[in-house]
Amino acid sequence: MSHLDGEIRDGRHHMQVRVYYEDTDFSGIVYHANYLRYMERGRTNHLRLMGAQQQALFEQAETEGAGFAFVVRSMHLDFLKPARMDDVLDIVTWPVAVKGASIMLAQEVRRGEDVLVKAEVRVAFISGGRAQPIPKSIRTLMKADLIS
Repeated sequence: MSHLDGEIRDGRHHMQVRVYYEDTDFSGIVYHANYLRYMERGRTNHLRLMGAQQQALFEQAETEGAGFAFVVRSMHLDFLKPARMDDVLDIVTWPVAVKGASIMLAQEVRRGEDVLVKAEVRVAFISGGRAQPIPKSIRTLMKADLIS
């Protein structure tokens, strides 16, 4: 099943998606909100390939505190070029920085050598309804202590 989740190469997660008719708007290009869906899948599969079975991760974190979630705190996107139906896109994700309760990730949507969309995504760790430091078990899993 790992081929469905993409692969990690040179510290970056790569995942391919094909653009279907349902992903496009009336002009035949990918509707802007669909890039968010592609990038969410990239972040989820990046975590999975690093060894996080999400259900087990949730259960482990619950023993350290009362429930938790990663939530998107902020996102900056640059739409550079359009994608069209039947394009095969490479969703690339990599960590940039980890600080206390948040992780900054960079993402790109590429078609071949062309970068179509660039994103900076700040994801916060929330527990008990408030931002909390990321637990050691999750930081270790994400190799967070290696990121500056």
